[in-house]
Amino acid sequence: MTRRLPAEWEAQSGVLLAWPHADSDWAELMHLVEPCVVEIATQISRFEPVLIVADKAERVRARLMVAGAEMERVRIAELPTNDTWARDFGPITVLADDGPLLLDFTFNGWGMKFAADRDNQVTRSLHAQGLLGEHALETLDMVLEGGSIESDGAGTILTTTACLLSPNRNPELSQADIEAALKEHLGAERVLWLGHGGLAGDDTDSHIDILARFVSEDTIVYMHRHDTDDEHYADLAAMREQLAGFTTAEGRPYKLVALPWPKAKQNRFGDLVAPSYANFLIINGAVLVPVYG
Repeated sequence: MTRRLPAEWEAQSGVLLAWPHADSDWAELMHLVEPCVVEIATQISRFEPVLIVADKAERVRARLMVAGAEMERVRIAELPTNDTWARDFGPITVLADDGPLLLDFTFNGWGMKFAADRDNQVTRSLHAQGLLGEHALETLDMVLEGGSIESDGAGTILTTTACLLSPNRNPELSQADIEAALKEHLGAERVLWLGHGGLAGDDTDSHIDILARFVSEDTIVYMHRHDTDDEHYADLAAMREQLAGFTTAEGRPYKLVALPWPKAKQNRFGDLVAPSYANFLIINGAVLVPVYG
């Protein structure tokens, strides 16, 4: 069976969101974060279907109706979750010989940092309820988050060693083993490994989706810091040099586009968090981009 992991800019049948709730990271910020997620879901519904996992479906439906969401494109599944990061625990869809195939990798809370028992069940529950269509589901023991891999849609996967080789994800697998698994499960023809790049306060162990992203087969946008006194400068400069050394499958250097740097942010405990403009979402006809403040 041949497989291909589509690029994010290819046509989509929908987006999966998980709704914030009082037992998630957003416990003390629900009054701020819920209106933001309402707007995200509303905007997605203008362009394509959105499937929402929530603990209280009727509350979410009421909020979206008031916001003017295209409700005919909204489906809500009442399921328990630990948190909201559906890109990481939701299904990864590859295109196989017989059509879309849903891959349900294991999610363990970014290397067992946080509870993940509910999030790890979401894909199987949605599939069992028929909410992911009639596509086949393949459940895998390998730990892998969607935000840790980038695809150009043509066989190249971009990722980081810090994340995929972290000891609390797949300690029994070597780098060669993981690369072989990406080729087997995702249809990758080659894997580009970034050995540099990290943001203070990042719980993901350098997810690629906050560092560098494909926006076409030959273009990568990436986070860069121009301030030489900043703690990120050296490592991000080394990451840029590594990106500059990568070539496309045809042997041409990638076009590199630097993204601006958000000001440092702190959470409610005073700890640094990792703001990044690279953590965008491409949908059918639009791009949703993080903004700060």
